[in-house]
Amino acid sequence: MRRGPQGAVPCCGAWRPSEQTCPGGVRCRRLGCRARSEAPSAVAQASAAPSSAAPQAPAAPAAIRWSDCATKTYPTLQCGTVKVPLDHARPEGRRITLALSRVPHTAKSPLGPLLVNPGGPGGSGLSLAGHVAAALPKEVASRYDVIGFDPRGVGRSEPALDCRPGHFTAVRPDTLPLTPAVERANRERATAFATACGERHGDLLPYLDTRSAARDLDVIRAALGAPRISYLGYSYGTYLGAVYAKLFPERVRRLALDSAVDPDGVWYDSNLAQDYAFEDRHRAFLAWVAKNDAVYGLGADPATVEGAWSRMRAAVAAEPAGKTVGAAELEDTFLPGGYYDGYWPRLATAFAAYAKDGESGPLVAAYRALAESDASGDNGYSVYTAVQCRDAAWPRTWNQWRADTWRVHAKAPFLAWNNTWYNAPCASWPVPPLTPPDVTNTKLPPALILQATGDAATPYEGAVSLHRKLRGSSLVVEEGGGNHGVTLGGNACLDRHLARYLADGTVPRGSGSGEADATCAALPEPKPAAKGAAPDASERAAGQALHGLLPRRG
Repeated sequence: MRRGPQGAVPCCGAWRPSEQTCPGGVRCRRLGCRARSEAPSAVAQASAAPSSAAPQAPAAPAAIRWSDCATKTYPTLQCGTVKVPLDHARPEGRRITLALSRVPHTAKSPLGPLLVNPGGPGGSGLSLAGHVAAALPKEVASRYDVIGFDPRGVGRSEPALDCRPGHFTAVRPDTLPLTPAVERANRERATAFATACGERHGDLLPYLDTRSAARDLDVIRAALGAPRISYLGYSYGTYLGAVYAKLFPERVRRLALDSAVDPDGVWYDSNLAQDYAFEDRHRAFLAWVAKNDAVYGLGADPATVEGAWSRMRAAVAAEPAGKTVGAAELEDTFLPGGYYDGYWPRLATAFAAYAKDGESGPLVAAYRALAESDASGDNGYSVYTAVQCRDAAWPRTWNQWRADTWRVHAKAPFLAWNNTWYNAPCASWPVPPLTPPDVTNTKLPPALILQATGDAATPYEGAVSLHRKLRGSSLVVEEGGGNHGVTLGGNACLDRHLARYLADGTVPRGSGSGEADATCAALPEPKPAAKGAAPDASERAAGQALHGLLPRRG
């Protein structure tokens, strides 16, 4: 669609507000063509003054009023809210509300707040505060106010985004566009999501970006009355933390970054890199199934198991399992296995039941447990797209998306097209992109980066890149590990490094001969599910708890 000044949409031959809704959600008057001098739409106004503008000095935020919101799992959890400017360049303008959680310190010598973020973008961090406080050694956790938060647009923060309810309702078109009709159906679906987001949330979209979210963190810091914060971020949360540190290096006490985003790949290139890494993890899963052929009976050779996988995919593409799991849903169901191998027993059980016995029940149950999107998932995806599409430029020519994806698909067929359609709304996003900040930082205290060498969602090279950009940082590597999110999930070696760092700022220092300053052995692969046991039974309770709180995309 042709776009007018500052991203406005043509309507009635001009660009001006009114009560009638035009394509793209912009409103217009049917009054001749004097409109160019009238007030532009909300999207146009915001696009003309993006949130990268230099912020004005905000008024001091009100102190947070905490109330009890304890659960059985987190008995000391408290909840509160804080108001932040929608546009940090106009702090006296419209304000929005962020939802917070807290596990308060109990030690006599506190270290201030420790803000935690699970990633996404679009992940809720309210429950993560409880997990972090419980999983850290008591002598460390007791010195912090562990603060969780729902970033702008997420969860209990207000307003919360939901661009197109039911966008992931099964059964979706096959992700593999082998015919023009299938490609057209997927493109129309992605475009419909972008259009709906502009129509429903056009006033918010220009302010949903990582830089704005990082400035929110500083409002939270001020509302907590703390001169400095410590921070633990997973996945996308590492990028959010790095951007905060770039904006406010003097306000960082500790910066712990687990499973690091490559700051040079934001965001199109990072998604292409993901595809190759997830292919490796998918093949590791198939090899694990082959190794446990005595349990699953799908073949003792990985190539044989891969053949069974391909036949299963073709079968559900032709006739969705349980009228629910088509090819797209099948990929969504097995994708979490690339994030966390603790899901492998459940996935292998469902795979074997369908491939050997034609039973759909376990496959549908795995989809419901690991991939089905509810209202919370719709919200998370809405924020994910809003932030990633706004943060940085994406190709606007579909031919580039198509060519790049077929090129990647040739070597990484498991996720390439699925991932492309997941991000395809950015090809027609209704607000223009910003320029990502350079997170290179020479002003920080030593940061701690923790990374598995086989991480698929944020490949290892990204952690090395971030390590080089944060002067004085230390990189701790889980050698041979493939999970995404590696601390406070059961690896005692990694957890000791994190606890020591949060306690007194200690970081390991390598010899300088390699990229890593310290290495930890990976956890052993999961055991196959015993006959009659729950399909996701695992000895790794901490890992199950952590990965239940981390978004399965991003």
